[in-house]
Amino acid sequence: MTDDPIRAAIVQLKRLPGVGEKTATRFVYWLLRKPEIATAMAGALSQLEERVMECQYCCNLTTSNPCRLCSIQRDDHVLCVVEEPQDVLAFERSGEYRGRYHVLHGALSPLDGVTPDRLRIRPLLDRLRGDTITEVILATNPTVEGDTTALYLGRLLEATGIRVTRLAHGLSVGTEIEYANAISISRALKDRRELREGKS
Repeated sequence: MTDDPIRAAIVQLKRLPGVGEKTATRFVYWLLRKPEIATAMAGALSQLEERVMECQYCCNLTTSNPCRLCSIQRDDHVLCVVEEPQDVLAFERSGEYRGRYHVLHGALSPLDGVTPDRLRIRPLLDRLRGDTITEVILATNPTVEGDTTALYLGRLLEATGIRVTRLAHGLSVGTEIEYANAISISRALKDRRELREGKS
């Protein structure tokens, strides 16, 4: 750990995705010229740890438990399983989906150490024990990891008798859901297909 606060700040900012040495350095020197913004940012970041938690039902990140979407009236028969909390925001922007959500907090990637026990799969299975949910939409990203996760969950859910569907390819392969536009998400939802083997 360095005693130089400038260097320490650069090292921490470099930990953010997509931020390299030059960008981190530029951010730090800009913040030094804007101390009021640096103070506001520090306060906001400390609030993340102090106030943000996982919803006891859907595992989405929230400042209240249960979260707002679990507290309001929605279609309790359909459950949309997504990889990340920001995917929920993308579906809500589409205005097409009215059911419930479940957030996995990642996708299977054994090479990166992300195994089933690292995801919120157990809480998902617990939610399916009743007879309320009749369809699970596997809305993982159309990537290798997302497809692997969908196939794994599909096999896991076969014994439940619940209808399991996968988003249609209104989403381009390799596109992360949080960056997809509302029209693409709407089309992918409307054209979703059965995941079970032997069905189109």
